[in-house]
Amino acid sequence: MAAPDRDRVRDREGGGLAPVQVRGTVLTVRRVDAYVAMTVVAPPIATKFRPGQFVAIAVGGPSTGMLARRTLSVHDVRPDHGGTVEFVFLPREPGTEWLADCRSRDVLDIVGPLGRPFPVPRDPASCMLVGVGAGAAPLFSLADRLAERGCQADFLIGAESAERVFGALTARRTGRSAMIATTDGTMGARGSVVDLLPTMVQQARTDVIYASAPLPVLRAVSALAGRYAIPVQALVSEPTMVCGTGLCMGCVLPAVGTDGITRMVRACVDGPVFRGDLVRWDDVGTIPFDALGAPGWKSRGGAAATSGLPAQSSPHPPALPEGRQHAG
Repeated sequence: MAAPDRDRVRDREGGGLAPVQVRGTVLTVRRVDAYVAMTVVAPPIATKFRPGQFVAIAVGGPSTGMLARRTLSVHDVRPDHGGTVEFVFLPREPGTEWLADCRSRDVLDIVGPLGRPFPVPRDPASCMLVGVGAGAAPLFSLADRLAERGCQADFLIGAESAERVFGALTARRTGRSAMIATTDGTMGARGSVVDLLPTMVQQARTDVIYASAPLPVLRAVSALAGRYAIPVQALVSEPTMVCGTGLCMGCVLPAVGTDGITRMVRACVDGPVFRGDLVRWDDVGTIPFDALGAPGWKSRGGAAATSGLPAQSSPHPPALPEGRQHAG
């Protein structure tokens, strides 16, 4: 990874990206179908947050065997209303179950905002927002940011069943259009978001896709978008981000740099947002033989091992190329 890009800590909108550690007071805890939505008062995080970033929360109390924090995407922030931060999660293991049992006025140890945010177009564009399950949560703050830039947002949201769909009403209320897909057909169309995506991008004349979903969906969305020459910004939350700061190396995945060299990057600090066409989706969970540093790796064409940029999104991507055809 090139050091200058790795060490950039401010985006060009004037917002600092350096995280802070705070003790935030729980304001509300509410059930949203299968999920828990928790709002915490944390003004330093709320003022620094950019859509796509996440927080890492200590769980289990002061004397616990659960040493690892839980990393959660941010759904909404209100910097002008007390500095609140809301995140959404599915209680499915001891840490998130402990978090779900918290009540108003409890105090949590929170680090954030972490990671690199979604880049937004410089000029108005047609944006497709694809989310599956709780992965849809960070797309709503993104939609607000896109609206500030004059962009149109179309939502494509899915899950296994109706109770796992998050934000359907909000998507229908705020998006130019919204489609829902469930595997069992209990809400919207039967099937997956991937099934509906070709029709959606043609109807919406999509310029860019933002996706937050499990790895197989991100892989399929990136492949389909490639056929239409539509750029994809993918929020990767797998493998699980444990420390949230890059120390544990538990969330590495292979991605291609601008120099064509594959590197093992960390989703928590080099992402979680990546260009979909640069992630080697089929090789996630492995170290490809041609990745930088792999046994037997050799530089091709004399390229320096440290050259090129990491396969991540810049805060301000270039404007959409002139003359690119819309899908359809």
